[in-house]
This record gives sequence, structure tokens and C-alpha cells, in this order.
Amino acid sequence: MRVIGLMSGTSADGIDAVLAEIDESDGRLQMRQIAAVALAWPPDERAEIFRLFAQPTDTRSLCRANFQIGQRFAQAALAVVDAAGLTPTEIDLIGSHGQTLWHEVVDGQVHSTLQIGEAAVIAEETGITTVADFRVADVAARGQGAPLVSIFDWLLMRPSPALGGWRALQNIGGIGNVTFLPPLISCVDSLSPLAFDTGPGNALIDWAAVQMTNGAQHYDEDSKLARQGTPSAELVKQWLNHPYFLRKPPKTTGRELFSVTLAQQWQADAVDRGLSPADFVATLTDLTAASIADSYSRFAPGPLAQVVVAGGGARNPMLMERIVFHLRERFQKDVPVLAHADLPDAPGDGDSKEALTFALLAWLTIHGRAGNVPACTGASGTRVLGKIAPGRNFAQLLGLGLG
Repeated sequence: MRVIGLMSGTSADGIDAVLAEIDESDGRLQMRQIAAVALAWPPDERAEIFRLFAQPTDTRSLCRANFQIGQRFAQAALAVVDAAGLTPTEIDLIGSHGQTLWHEVVDGQVHSTLQIGEAAVIAEETGITTVADFRVADVAARGQGAPLVSIFDWLLMRPSPALGGWRALQNIGGIGNVTFLPPLISCVDSLSPLAFDTGPGNALIDWAAVQMTNGAQHYDEDSKLARQGTPSAELVKQWLNHPYFLRKPPKTTGRELFSVTLAQQWQADAVDRGLSPADFVATLTDLTAASIADSYSRFAPGPLAQVVVAGGGARNPMLMERIVFHLRERFQKDVPVLAHADLPDAPGDGDSKEALTFALLAWLTIHGRAGNVPACTGASGTRVLGKIAPGRNFAQLLGLGLG
């Protein structure tokens, strides 16, 4: 089955669209990436998304944004079809994450979550049946609604016993999240995975890069800004006392907590200590790395043998270096750290992993299978996730036997 996955994350820098072939004909789930594209948000639409993140809004603005974002997601879907040299009639299904605007966490429990990008608009513009709004079913089952990428990791990324321990799959988008996977041992498979958000990923670094360059840069490309400064170990230690880092999993977070307001508070801390803007970018970079290593040392459920990094953070060389450094500090040994693309059997590449996850989730939904991992999200049980917007291929899709 050919399935498109669509993803726009906390950084809201663009829509990742991936086309994959998903097959289980031999009894083993397999996924192959066919094509991938990234569609940048137009500046005015990105500004509106950030306004919706940060400010109370009127119903009209929210309603219009839901349809406009749906249109952009449809454009991204059609773009990846074109990149693959195919036509929409040759695609079976779309899975869309949408754009998260709000993820309400109170005392560690998620009470509500909102992703927009109307699935019916995507289905209408492409003609392809679309599954979206995946998080709410897990939240309704008293789960965190995240990290949903844990189902991708659990089904497709288990390490072999030869690795000698657990694999940590770390995604670094606007927010960081990790899935700890036990080795895949036939006959004895009683160990459960663990997943949670580690804290800020690129979101605060991006904000500091915008401040340092007066808006000329939206992120720290190749760590060029952070390399101009020196991180403050004292501030990193202070910031790691934030209650979120100390809370036990399952847990999730987002811009509601690691917000512009918090970034401004921490910027004031940096100014009080005499740090330059470059020092501040370097310190936030170090915080992301330290928070990842700290969460591993606190919560890893088994011996850590390998860390695999995906997402935009994997392209930040200083961040990757500091992850290696802080892991060595916490575990008193070198822990191998590599990029998702460096795994020979990994489906797709690190940039497409989250989009691939939503392609997989759509495939699971249309087959009536659960898309959450309760051990990772804290839900009361497994649930079929998402809502289906029938496209013009819906009757044909059902008649295919869902192969």
C-alpha cells in the first residue's frame, strides 16, 4: 500500500511529506521510503501559526487557519506524489499529523490537545482518503497523546540482542522525545518500551537565533552562532532544576511550557551573568543536550547500548557533540551516538521519520489496528487512532482488501 505521511512540528518551519510503501504480505511489517519533500511555510502563515501558539484567539481566526493549513498539507501531499513521478490515483492513503496549537498538561496529566489542518480539505484537494487527528484517542484514554513515534520505533526499530543493551531513539524537533527499546529476543519478549518528551529540542535555540540575528536567521545553521559563544555550565545546571525535567514518565510537553515567556526569563538570567547573545545560543544548545543525557540517566529502563538521533537536531553538530559529552559525564563511559540514517536497516531517513510515523499510523488505522503504545503514552489501553476523511478512492480502498 502506498501511503503519504504529513508532519509539521513544534518548530513550524515547514511541512514534511513522505511517500512510503507499507507491506505485510510475508507476515512481517516492512516500510520503504519512496520520496520525500519539505514545503516551507509562507512567512505570513508561519507568523499566524506562532500567533495562534502564543495568544488567545477568536473563533473565526482558528476556523480559517484550520482550513488554510489543510490546504497547505494537501499541497505538500501533491508535491511528494509529483516528486515520486506518480499521480494521486496511484496513492492509497494519507496520514496527517496536522499542526499542534495546544497540548494542555496539568500536574502531569494531559487534559486536551488540538491539532488543526482539516482532513476533509486534504481529502478533497487530493482525492485520497485521509486519516488525521491521531492524538485525541490516546488522550481520551487518559494517555499523554505522545510520543506517537513510539509505535514506529516499537514495530520497526527494535535492536537485536547483539547490540548488548537497550537502544534509545531520540528525536529532536522543536521538542525532544525518546523511545527506549529493549532488544528483540524471540520466545522471551516480556520487556516493554518506554517513551517520553525529554524537554526542549530546537525550539528555544531557534528563538535565541532569531533574537541574535534580528530575525535574519530562524535557526542556528551548522551551529555557527553557538560556536561563537561559550555555554554556561552554571546556568545549564540551574535550568535543569525545572520541574518538568524531574517529573517521572509518562510525560509530554510543548510550547505551552517551554514558551517564549520562559525563553525570555532564561535570557534575563544569561544577561545577568554577563553572557553574550552567542553565549546564550550556546547555553541553550548545551541545555538541550544535557536534558537528554540527564533524562536517560534518570529514567532509562535498562542498560543503554546505543543512541540514535533523528530530526533537525541531528544536523546541529555542536548539539550532537554535547550529547556525546553529557552522556559520557552521566554514564562514565562512551555511549555510541549515531544518526538515524546511519542504521543500515532503518526505514527512511532521520528527516522523514516523524512523517513516516504518520503514514504508518494511517495504515494501522485503516486496518483497524492500535496505533498507540500504552507503556509509552500512559493510556489505559491500546486504541485505534485517528479520524477518517474519505477521499474519492474510499470505496476502491475498502474493496482492495487493504493489502
